[in-house]
Amino acid sequence: MNIKDKVGVITGAASGIGRALAEELANRGAKAVGMVDQSDQVESVARELNDKAGREVAIPFQGDVSDEHFRQEVFRELRANHGVVSMCVPAAGITRDRLAVKSNKETKEIEIYPSYLFRQVTEINLIAPIYWALEMVAQIATDRKERGLKRWDPSEGMQGVVVFIGSVSSLGNKGQIAYAATKAGLEGAASTIMKESIFHGVRSGVIHPGYTNTPMVRALGEDFINEHIIPQTQLRRLIEPAEIADAICFMINNVAVSGSLWADAGWHPMA
Repeated sequence: MNIKDKVGVITGAASGIGRALAEELANRGAKAVGMVDQSDQVESVARELNDKAGREVAIPFQGDVSDEHFRQEVFRELRANHGVVSMCVPAAGITRDRLAVKSNKETKEIEIYPSYLFRQVTEINLIAPIYWALEMVAQIATDRKERGLKRWDPSEGMQGVVVFIGSVSSLGNKGQIAYAATKAGLEGAASTIMKESIFHGVRSGVIHPGYTNTPMVRALGEDFINEHIIPQTQLRRLIEPAEIADAICFMINNVAVSGSLWADAGWHPMA
């Protein structure tokens, strides 16, 4: 599917992978890119990208990605002003890391990972991305129905693509019981969406980045990065967001690509 003149939506777009992808889609001729983020920085980031592109391509939306009404409004506005959304990359994510079972140094009690944190991570990292994807599929299906089209035929060309942001942690990672579970869960979601949504001409896949130079990773601290991440990464550095953005564009462009793509820089966790 050619990116040029297509409409996309990215969540978590004010920084990190989401921001890099928005810029890359603009560089590749996307008609419009809905940049969604909870931070008000999304407004200034969109202005910066538009200045670089020399045209109004980045459309900022500030709000909670888990809010159903906000999500629907984003898709309604994009369709009304720019056309049907055909690229969806729900990149917003959070971490709430701690051991699944640990001893409290102060109380000496054994504690398990709080269920409210698990639910919070699941809401943002798993449920929200799935529903942003389904919203796009529904918009494409509605558009096809309005044009009297039913089952998609390959001669039409692809109608849309979803790329979920997984993680190398989906294989399991110490201290990330909730995060790892949500990223692994995206595998099942992507596979199911692909099987169902190909009826409408929509593909779905997952990219699993390694440790990337984003605010989320930098928040771990330089000491942790240098002691526990870089030594286990064959490239001996963090991945740059632009490198992940390029890989996502490859997944969008190449219709033969399905399933998962690992962009891990050769990262292998210690036992």
